[in-house]
Amino acid sequence: MCGRYALFSDPEELAAEFGVEDASYEATYNAAPSQDLPVLLDDDPTAFSTARWGLVPSWSDGPREGPDPINARAESLTENRLFAEAYRERRCLVPADGFYEWTETGDGKQPYFVSRADGKPLLLAGLWETWTPEQKQTGLGEFAGGGPNRDPDPVRSFTIVTTEPNDFLADYHHRMAVVLDADAGRRWLSAEDPGDLLEPSSIDLQAWPVSEAVNNPANDRPELVESVA
Repeated sequence: MCGRYALFSDPEELAAEFGVEDASYEATYNAAPSQDLPVLLDDDPTAFSTARWGLVPSWSDGPREGPDPINARAESLTENRLFAEAYRERRCLVPADGFYEWTETGDGKQPYFVSRADGKPLLLAGLWETWTPEQKQTGLGEFAGGGPNRDPDPVRSFTIVTTEPNDFLADYHHRMAVVLDADAGRRWLSAEDPGDLLEPSSIDLQAWPVSEAVNNPANDRPELVESVA
């Protein structure tokens, strides 16, 4: 799965790498679920938009008290009601410099930072939704989910698609994010059926152990991606 990632490339360099006209975001070394993060949407792939990590389907009752789906299994995208419509109509790309995976050890779980072997940023296949709440007024003159006489705000959200690991990632986890290069990313956004892109990535990857400080999403600093003994 993919439950944390980092994005710290210079926005202008990232825009040039992926042919994006407008890139603007704050670097993060510990992107975590429920945070608002930059994504490229299929309806406007020329500029980064912001979306909340954790998919909230448009037909749902809204954000849950518990975590919303941060990952979607590639094998069941067309069958799972949570993801089927978004897979057909609302695909996105999640830029990242790398993501974290945890492996079991005798002393617990050791986090690793996974990135491209050539050091370039990568794109993770994603799905997105916009949930718009209904205006349901309560007897107290409040709208459900909002303050007095106030409509609750719409929620734009995304999830990252995962697949079987490639030979490299299999040593770290039984799932991996669908990793794409720039050309495959453009096809993911525009193709009628990009199912052939959901295979384990052939991009050369690298990984190294990092500090357990990444376990706490409140920690967000460059040292999190540095190798530890």
